[in-house]
Amino acid sequence: MVPVSLARVTEYLDDYLRIEEVPDENNAVNGLQVENRGTVGSIVAAVDASQATIDGVIAALDPGQPPPLLLVHHGLLWEGNVPVTGRRYRRISALLDHDIPLYAAHIPLDVHPDVGNNAVLAERLGIEVEGWFGSYRGISIGVWGQAPASLPTRESVALELDRVLHTLKGSATLIPGGPERPTRMGIITGGAGNMVAQARDAGIDTFITGEGPHHTYFDAMEWGLNLIYAGHYATETLGVQALASHLAELFELEWEFHDHPTGL
Repeated sequence: MVPVSLARVTEYLDDYLRIEEVPDENNAVNGLQVENRGTVGSIVAAVDASQATIDGVIAALDPGQPPPLLLVHHGLLWEGNVPVTGRRYRRISALLDHDIPLYAAHIPLDVHPDVGNNAVLAERLGIEVEGWFGSYRGISIGVWGQAPASLPTRESVALELDRVLHTLKGSATLIPGGPERPTRMGIITGGAGNMVAQARDAGIDTFITGEGPHHTYFDAMEWGLNLIYAGHYATETLGVQALASHLAELFELEWEFHDHPTGL
């Protein structure tokens, strides 16, 4: 295994994901969040930079090999500018002790047209992306397309989500406010239930996301669209894996996915 410059990988990621251009929450701090001594020998993809993820990466380290790049969707710094104590200290010190760098991409990964969470989930469901919807800080973050012939009913969509996301049958929650036979389907992964009105306004009759507030049940039923909650975690496993696979091929590195589902 030939080590690769961390700076080289980071520079490519910043450009490929448009880190400086795509708007996000201030505390997302997209990009390289933890540096190392300068090289990486593989890639580990994960949804969250949790202690379980970090401990899992450390447990799998090969003492004779350069450290992996930990590539995540949800980074370390969501709590903001707080002291490096408690769990923040434990996470960061564990990474530094083992020379493991960490790179995070939140909205820039969601909206990427090739390896983004939304685009990849659409592709897995057989939906050809025809446009974008859902305004977030001045950009559109969701994708929409016509329902494929392979998904003739709203129930079949929910079951297919369980299959492509590798969740238990029946995990996807269907709120059946729209037509039995979907026509125009929209996807915003993660916690986008509060964007159901924007899905309605975009002419979408079947809206897929991860999770949302209780009142969105009534929104969907009264506004006449199907709303499917397939899990915040589950719907955001695909993009980071697609990105890791892309990087691995480009830089001739091996990659793996560490799965730490939350059940949410």
